[in-house]
Amino acid sequence: MPDPENRFYESQGLQLHYADWGNENASPLILVHGGRDHCRSWDLIARSLQPHFHVVAPDLRGHGDSDWTKGGSYALTEYVYDLSRLVRSMAARQVTLVGHSMGGMVTLIYAGTFPEQVSALVVLDGVTVLPDTTTAPAHERIAKYVGQLDKLDDREPRRYRTIEEAAAQMMMHNKRLSPELAQHLATFAARRNADNTYSWKFDPYQRAMAPHRLSPEDHVSLWARITCPTLLLGAEESFLPSAKAEGLAGYFQQARSETISGAGHWLHHDKPDEVLSLMRTFLGLTDKGALAG
Repeated sequence: MPDPENRFYESQGLQLHYADWGNENASPLILVHGGRDHCRSWDLIARSLQPHFHVVAPDLRGHGDSDWTKGGSYALTEYVYDLSRLVRSMAARQVTLVGHSMGGMVTLIYAGTFPEQVSALVVLDGVTVLPDTTTAPAHERIAKYVGQLDKLDDREPRRYRTIEEAAAQMMMHNKRLSPELAQHLATFAARRNADNTYSWKFDPYQRAMAPHRLSPEDHVSLWARITCPTLLLGAEESFLPSAKAEGLAGYFQQARSETISGAGHWLHHDKPDEVLSLMRTFLGLTDKGALAG
């Protein structure tokens, strides 16, 4: 299968990029990456699902080939707005959403806000807030945010001499990555500087945690509004809490949770076959790739 087409749309004056894998007469499926990632992180998943869906994968604002914001504002609700603009641009009555990590949080918020627009939802290690979590007082959140911005303001972007060097850095953070996959990810994650070095494409200010974020109660109330079938996929060796162990499926109208063994936070890179198998069953695809029924 050839590479996807590069397309762009506008949101709040930003030009945002997405990879369009084609099959425009099929039902739309949107793959939403996590923080400090990019749309081509989904390539294996996208290629597998493209025969059955019109698959698109956006670069979130401040990531990949999308514009950075002015002032470094990256609240989850701003990503949700961008997603709403993309859905509207596709002129579809309903979409299937798949999100990883922060992208999973974005899809959960979207599906809880606009439940009638989502036909199915898959979240890969993306529940980052637990019910009954204590929220820090407002002044502490704001002070932390100011401190984060000050540190980022003084930070120089890290530079790599080659893409291979950038790929090696990725492998240090995820030791399960093969050299081939790390090379692929780094190729789309880094841009060439004027001095022929490479730096990551994501806006460093994306690291700052906005103080005006949704409360745990807000998230739980949104989960309860999601009406579509929902699959919560966790990873046995993730740093995030297990949706299955925490019984989070019970907060949804029709959700189930599964855990991928031997995988860390980037489970679609660590165990792609297992992730795809669970996704295909959930989405009603047969082993041979045809739609069930």
